[in-house]
Amino acid sequence: MCPSGLREVILAHGHENISATHGTTFEITKEAGLSRTGNCIIGVSADKALDDLSLDLKRSLRRKDARIKISIKAGEVAETAVAFGSPRLILAHPTDIVVRKSDYISNRTLAVKADKAACDLSRKLVEKLRSSTQRVEISLPIETRGF
Repeated sequence: MCPSGLREVILAHGHENISATHGTTFEITKEAGLSRTGNCIIGVSADKALDDLSLDLKRSLRRKDARIKISIKAGEVAETAVAFGSPRLILAHPTDIVVRKSDYISNRTLAVKADKAACDLSRKLVEKLRSSTQRVEISLPIETRGF
């Protein structure tokens, strides 16, 4: 349980074109299709984008002390990435959620200064993400103090 008690879960699916080779970001999208050039995307047909996240979660992410442990689970394989919020976050996009290693912020950005990009995810997880029948669960618990 995170100290702030805020947690949101996003459900998505894998796709045969997932390569997860991007060096600075990873992305989840509501879009169902994926071309081979979308090398940052790790989940498609998501049930939520930034526009759909709760106002409480968005408020917490905009705190200077916000840290988020993003859990990505596909079948029995799971991995966690740690990133940070920012008072500059816009958190308003109708289809996408992007996590960045840099501190660049756009309306698609969920978190910055992440310890992982798509290329850093285990190849075992990526192999699972390449199946269009694979359900992907992305958990977003927010920590705002005591880390």
